[in-house]
Amino acid sequence: MRLGTLGLMAHVPQRLDPDRRRRRLELLAALADAKSAREHSQPQRLRGARLRELIANRRRHAN
Repeated sequence: MRLGTLGLMAHVPQRLDPDRRRRRLELLAALADAKSAREHSQPQRLRGARLRELIANRRRHAN
């Protein structure tokens, strides 16, 4: 059976041009900062509820 070109391309990550890579890294940093700020502004009980939800989801997927 012969693999198509997409099958081979899926295993080779594409290199981004330097400007696009820089913009991508800036966007990811801005998203991380926004997430951090949002988490710090939430009340403790909401963060605890979110952690409990994540733990429950992981347990469901593990079984």
